Amino acid sequence: MNTALDLARWQFGIITVYHFLFVPITIGITWFVAWFQTRWMRTGDPDYLRLTRFFGKLMLINFAIGVVTGIVQEFQFGMNWSDYSRYVGDVFGAPLAMEALAAFFLESTFLGLWIFGWGRLKPRLHLAMIYLVAVGTTLSAYFILAANSWMQHPVGYVVNQKTGRAEMTSIAAVLTNSTTLLAFPHTILAAFATAGVIVAGVAAWHIRRKSDRDMFIHALRLGVPVVFVATMATMLVGHAQAQLMVQQQPMKMAAAEALYTTTSSAPFSLFAVAPFEQRPDRTIYNLTIPNGLSILATNTTNGTVEGINDLNAAAAAKYGPGDYAPILGVTYWTFRLMIGAGTLLALITGIGTFLLWRGTIERHVWVIRVLPLAIVLPFIGNAAGWIFTEMGRQPWAVQGLLKTTNSVSPSVPMWEVAVTLIGFTLLYAGLAVVDGWLMFRYARSVPAPSPIESPDEAVPARDIAMAY
Repeated sequence: MNTALDLARWQFGIITVYHFLFVPITIGITWFVAWFQTRWMRTGDPDYLRLTRFFGKLMLINFAIGVVTGIVQEFQFGMNWSDYSRYVGDVFGAPLAMEALAAFFLESTFLGLWIFGWGRLKPRLHLAMIYLVAVGTTLSAYFILAANSWMQHPVGYVVNQKTGRAEMTSIAAVLTNSTTLLAFPHTILAAFATAGVIVAGVAAWHIRRKSDRDMFIHALRLGVPVVFVATMATMLVGHAQAQLMVQQQPMKMAAAEALYTTTSSAPFSLFAVAPFEQRPDRTIYNLTIPNGLSILATNTTNGTVEGINDLNAAAAAKYGPGDYAPILGVTYWTFRLMIGAGTLLALITGIGTFLLWRGTIERHVWVIRVLPLAIVLPFIGNAAGWIFTEMGRQPWAVQGLLKTTNSVSPSVPMWEVAVTLIGFTLLYAGLAVVDGWLMFRYARSVPAPSPIESPDEAVPARDIAMAY
């Protein structure tokens, strides 16, 4: 690693993965908080109000950290990736502007009203604030995914031959990109799974210690089934995404399976070993499921899946000499980490859902012990999924249009990128420690008694600070 391009890629990758640790939590847990508050409004049970405040604190911590890291991420487009911004700014900037001006301000404004509206707004109006926050976070995800999906599968544009820039011809095409329409539910479902396992894991931790059992059993009964359903649904959508990927980015699928030659009845690789190279030309050992990849890619046992070598030759003929395959070790193993984490999470919560239905989950102590540990699984799956999505597209910044090597800022020297890379990495490491400490501290704390006995009772102003 000795160029500004390498350092800029590392910096963007570190910040993106770090930022996405918080995004799924914020999206998913906001809906959980809204549901707990809704249950309190309907039943008058103060335990639901305590759950609202308890998980509301975790929501606010993640919202704050996520906003900071997200802003830095967008600034990089102008600093480290100016040639990319110049080429795609007319298209890429539109959904980003929608996210900032509409969704972000929507969620920020109504979050403030929700925090300071206790006792000042009518109960139903106050409840509407948290739902608007949830809608805002979900809309933010949609616009960001629309921008990212355009990089994976550019639509609704034309390249101006005079300026050498991509120019948008249809915002509707960009926002209804087939890639977006699958990436969005996949991401939102993963967010529900992430937030749900936090809710279930924290509840299980308190139940095991006999801390507010009656309150946290409500959270457990909601969190575990939500995680199971969301994880299974994520896998179904992911299957549809894989089939779309075969059509739009066949190299990414071939790299994910270390499939070198075009094959009918292609097997699915479970575990492979290859020479330690960026693009090894063979596998030394490969444990496979017969016909598995053909089923994944085409829903048939004898479907044909294109291999790396043929795809690389076709790309070289179309775009010029070069290697058009990503780093195989990265795409291969992140694909399996993503699938493996999701499968294990579905297995744990599937058993937990069955035991909840039977009313015996507290008797199976191992489930109560495993649920807090399972919190790490969606984070592994989310991070691996994003790395696979972005690294699998290489060497393209925009698929088929702009290479990553042609996207970096030409006037930014390597030492400047190195300074910011080191600075942001150290800063984010510090923020990670602070965030982890705050999350752990609040998650294991005993929720304070509610200052409100019923939804119609006003909250004294002095108690607002106590709540948040």
